[in-house]
Amino acid sequence: MDYEFNGLPLHVLLVHFVVVVVPVAALCTLLAAAWPAARRRLGIVTPIIALGALISVPITTQAGEWLQARVGHTELVAAHAALGTTLLPWAVATFLVAALQWFWFRFVNAPDARFASRVPGRTARRIITIALAVVVVVLAIGSVATVVQIGESGVRAIWTGSFTQNPK
Repeated sequence: MDYEFNGLPLHVLLVHFVVVVVPVAALCTLLAAAWPAARRRLGIVTPIIALGALISVPITTQAGEWLQARVGHTELVAAHAALGTTLLPWAVATFLVAALQWFWFRFVNAPDARFASRVPGRTARRIITIALAVVVVVLAIGSVATVVQIGESGVRAIWTGSFTQNPK
């Protein structure tokens, strides 16, 4: 596939979407875990945003690999490419946890929930809710930190003057 639009590598465009949607998914998941009013308002939107992040990460990575094949090989570009592959597991986990969290609060841990009888006892529900919140915090920190590291390495690869394009 040709990852180019109007002469501009698509990676350059797609990366901006990823830089926004991954932290927004993390923030929405955090808000849903910690703030019941936000959880009610966001509802299914949180897993949908996380799904958007999940879909955009491999597409952006593929566009980056396409671009890497067309630019000069430097250590900085190689470092950025290596870091770029580390975001997908975070995106997968964020989506799965966002969907699980939505399901938990919508269908299990609500007073009139459809599956409330599956988890008997208030203590068990509280433990699961706290464990889910801890996982959400870890995922939010990890995914945002990974986006920052990847972005910083990409900026170094571009702005240090070592980013050259191979003539074709």
